[in-house]
Amino acid sequence: MTSPAQPAATRPGRARDRQGPSLRAWLITVLVVLALTVVGTGALGAALLSRTTTAGNRLVDEILPAQRDALRLETAVLDQETGVRGYLLAHEPALLEPYERGRADETEAARRLATVLADDEGVREDLAAVQKAARTWREEFAAPAITSVENGTTPPSAQAGKDRFDEVRRRVAAQQARLDRLQDDARSTFGAARTQRDRVLLAIVVAFLLAGAALAVLLDVGVLRPLARVRTASQRVADGAFEEEIPLCGPSDLKALARAVEAMRHRTVAELNTSLRNAERLDRTAAELDAQAVELRRSNAELEQFAYVASHDLQEPLRKVASFCQLLEKRYGDQLDERGAQYIAFAVDGAKRMQVLINDLLTFSRVGRVQDTRETLAMDAPLDRALRNLAAAVEESGAEITRPERLPDVVGDPTLLTMLWQNLVGNAVKFRSPDRPPRVEVAVADATGEPGFHTFTVTDNGIGVPAEFADKVFVIFQRLHGRETYGGTGIGLALCKKIVEHAGGRIRIDTGHAEGTRIVFTLPVAEAATPAAESGALAADTASPAPVPTEGTPR
Repeated sequence: MTSPAQPAATRPGRARDRQGPSLRAWLITVLVVLALTVVGTGALGAALLSRTTTAGNRLVDEILPAQRDALRLETAVLDQETGVRGYLLAHEPALLEPYERGRADETEAARRLATVLADDEGVREDLAAVQKAARTWREEFAAPAITSVENGTTPPSAQAGKDRFDEVRRRVAAQQARLDRLQDDARSTFGAARTQRDRVLLAIVVAFLLAGAALAVLLDVGVLRPLARVRTASQRVADGAFEEEIPLCGPSDLKALARAVEAMRHRTVAELNTSLRNAERLDRTAAELDAQAVELRRSNAELEQFAYVASHDLQEPLRKVASFCQLLEKRYGDQLDERGAQYIAFAVDGAKRMQVLINDLLTFSRVGRVQDTRETLAMDAPLDRALRNLAAAVEESGAEITRPERLPDVVGDPTLLTMLWQNLVGNAVKFRSPDRPPRVEVAVADATGEPGFHTFTVTDNGIGVPAEFADKVFVIFQRLHGRETYGGTGIGLALCKKIVEHAGGRIRIDTGHAEGTRIVFTLPVAEAATPAAESGALAADTASPAPVPTEGTPR
């Protein structure tokens, strides 16, 4: 893949993006315009609604009740005239009841009419004229006519009464005409206000629709389309078209987002190129490792062949050398001087030590290959077998061995664990102090040790190991003493370390122990042993198991 292009914001020849208004500024502007539109149209609508309400209230609450009261006033006056005329014809006092009722109704209707339209001066003047004409009719005709009937005198002229009452009718008609004009004016005002209100409300709806459409167009042109372009380009990059540039368009904050995505694309391309180079190196490394694995398998096969040769072909010549040297000593011993016999003894001893060394090397190489059984067992059984194998050495040295009544359960190979105990206890017996009988203590540490592991200790009162050699003694063939002082091949503790680490544990010398030597090793508990132990397992060998040495292998 080619190296990533230079970022768009810094490439030569490309003009620097102008910082336009951000999406937030656009939205705030639109919202402010909408708010002003809402406030203005709301105020105008409220004024129109108030005007319409005022016109409707005047029509319903004032003019219509005034017309109703005017009709009641007219009816009350007519009832008075009817009552007086009937009384004059029949001279029956009961016929005056409409007259009395009409006077009361006139007073009540006049009072309510004056209250309803108290702010209209023309209505007040018409009401006063009607009341004056009615009062003139009663004073000049009705009252004298009723008195004349009661006294039996001559009643007033009927024509005079008719003229007075015609004046009342004319005043009532003028009042009704004024109220009709007020009603027509109120209806016209109410209709005009309602029409204007409907038009303004329609204009408000249209304004809101236009504002919504403008906002939608603004969002589409200024946000959605640029965002769609950025999304499409990003999707192409995500699909593998890493050369696709992210367009910088739209509001300033959307441009900033696109610029960040573009920078991320360049970083991704750079990281991808680095990953490809690393992958190529890993492929080469894997090929090299495969070749090394093939070579390692070949070497292991050769090692297996060597082990077979060492266990069969090499030991046979050694046995022959030792046997023939012993035959020479037996047959020609009387003919050899002391130096010749010594030379034969050296040859026999060397052959025997060579056989022991070969057997120990075979045992060391087979740990984890031949002995690789996985079973749960208590550590008591391997320790018992090891002590039986060491019974002669323990009895000869007079060693005292102490152990717990019961050791915890672990998962491992019984043969390897027997070899472990046998080497550790055998070393404790072998490397004893010459001035005191050996004492060996096998113990289990408390539960405050490493979680998931049992900690075992083997402590003796022997010659000890200096702290500076605490790690050296676990290296194969490393010896701290000459063969003349302590025999052995120097493989014992190396074999113990290999057995413990194969099981997943660790082994060390406790340098803080003052008298003698204390070896501490850990083994996984039975529940957690399998994963830890399997991590250190080696490939199993197909050869027969190596025998457990009957004597401890020296350090």
